Amino acid sequence: MNTEISSFAFHKIRDYVHRTAGIVIGADKTALVTGRLWRRLELTGHSTYESYFAFVSSAAGEQERQVMLDLLTTNETYFFREPAHFDFLRNQIIPELGPHKMRVWCAASSTGEEAHSIAMVLSDTLGKCDWDILATDISGKVLETARAGVYRAERINHIPKDYLQRFCRRGIGDYEGMLAVVPSLRSRICFEQHNLLHERASDEQFDVVFLRNVLIYFDQATKQKVLDNILKRLRPGGWLILGHCESLQGLNVGVKVMRPSIYRKPEVAQALLKRLAS
Repeated sequence: MNTEISSFAFHKIRDYVHRTAGIVIGADKTALVTGRLWRRLELTGHSTYESYFAFVSSAAGEQERQVMLDLLTTNETYFFREPAHFDFLRNQIIPELGPHKMRVWCAASSTGEEAHSIAMVLSDTLGKCDWDILATDISGKVLETARAGVYRAERINHIPKDYLQRFCRRGIGDYEGMLAVVPSLRSRICFEQHNLLHERASDEQFDVVFLRNVLIYFDQATKQKVLDNILKRLRPGGWLILGHCESLQGLNVGVKVMRPSIYRKPEVAQALLKRLAS
């Protein structure tokens, strides 16, 4: 098997990922592509990336297309990544929203650590009040891990100690060295496959959207499209949270920056006044 990838095959794979998921694979990422896909060539019986991509593009390769997309779009995450956002959720957003049903969209949930971290904060601060989380990702494979809520114990380092005791259980027997999120927490999260390039089919509205460490993989036009789709589902007065290394500079979005990486959609009255003044 030839583990080298031609510029033709590399371009075809990059183009497919960009068209399908909006993600830009840099021209210098040949090692990433081959590192993630070479075993798939072996398992599907192809000796070159050209042959493999021809198979992926055929009707017979429908299942393998999803496998390839999963491998090339899955990014590492961990519990309570960028903890200042969870502090802001706990200390400012939740008290300000007050006692009504709270809906949160974790818009690129990967293997579920972020969604479970949000759920721990909501359960701690809101208890049994009416709240729920929609957690979506383009990859069906990572969502299987997310729904199970079982992780290697070494991934717990960033979970606050009291949360660890209340919301997690250590595995025994065959699950030695693993950590499981308690069922009562998992039941408040709906994990669903969704491509952010597409609009949500329903007219659901969310109080908070976590869209962290996703936009960095998109070009400017794709960022605009994704944000348009996201902001349609963020209620007036709702909060949008990006990753610390991301910004909305150069994009046409109707949200106000509250602090770096944290934005708020204007209330209906504020938005109307702004339109009348323009």
